[in-house]
Amino acid sequence: MKKLILLFAVLFSLNSVFAQAFKPVKLDSLVTISMPAAYSEKDTLGQHIYTVNSDLGYMVTIRQANAKGNEPLKKEKDLNSVLKKYVSGIQKQSGNGSAQFVRDTTIGNLKAKAFTLITDDGSGNISNRDFVLLYTQEATYTFEFGFADSRKELVKEERKAYFSSIKLSPQLQRDDQYTDTRAAASSVNTSLIIEIAAGALVVFALVWLIFFRKRNRVSIE
Repeated sequence: MKKLILLFAVLFSLNSVFAQAFKPVKLDSLVTISMPAAYSEKDTLGQHIYTVNSDLGYMVTIRQANAKGNEPLKKEKDLNSVLKKYVSGIQKQSGNGSAQFVRDTTIGNLKAKAFTLITDDGSGNISNRDFVLLYTQEATYTFEFGFADSRKELVKEERKAYFSSIKLSPQLQRDDQYTDTRAAASSVNTSLIIEIAAGALVVFALVWLIFFRKRNRVSIE
């Protein structure tokens, strides 16, 4: 009976989560994300913070205007350095948090950084905070989804709905992150050429093997 009650409680919790209608939140003219309609908004010194709790976790979205005097980033390695500093800064602010699964990702045409900050309070209570960081010349965007480790399986759909709702204007291109995009384009073209050449070699090898076997069979007969 207790198991049945627990099952109904879980199902009710899930239904209440998905019953929360996600509403598009326009961070500016270029970036939009969807959050439950009950979100609250705070504006402090150019930093817009949107927060909302659900039955299973919480979401925090931040748009931070970059300093006007900042020099535009020149190369992809400069962008990587900036994103790395953001990850390090978030980890330090958390106290004993550990940034794990740090990886590159893409949103639209832009490069972003994703990672999970895992915190243990020492008594077995582990919390997870999934982050996606997006940097442009005008602003830095932080998308965060937090939840208790015990709810890891339950939050999957809600987490996916949150992060997959990030929408960028087609106007945002890679040169809005760093000015010299030629190296990245060259790298893509080189990789494409290598892949095509490798594919052609494989096809040639298969054709040659088939032809060689047929010739051997004819010679034996």
